[in-house]
Amino acid sequence: MVQKTYFKTKDYCKVKFALNLEDAETVEILGLNSDWENSVVMSKKKDGTFSADVSLPKNSQHEFKYRVNETEWINEPEADSQHHNEFGGVNSVIVL
Repeated sequence: MVQKTYFKTKDYCKVKFALNLEDAETVEILGLNSDWENSVVMSKKKDGTFSADVSLPKNSQHEFKYRVNETEWINEPEADSQHHNEFGGVNSVIVL
């Protein structure tokens, strides 16, 4: 799930990412702000859901993927769109 919160007086949008994966120990978001090196680590809640809040610039778009257990790459099923990447796969895209 991706939930966007816009502020009239701010130049950024607060984006809440949430993902529910049964066998996951860790989940990270990579690619936001074109940063594929430094991940956003998602917090694991008591119900097993992983979530993270990220502030991103308004009027921008970002390709990203989730990395699960440091090995498996998955996309956001509710992303605004998808974009083919240079590795023959597809990245999720969020549009703000």
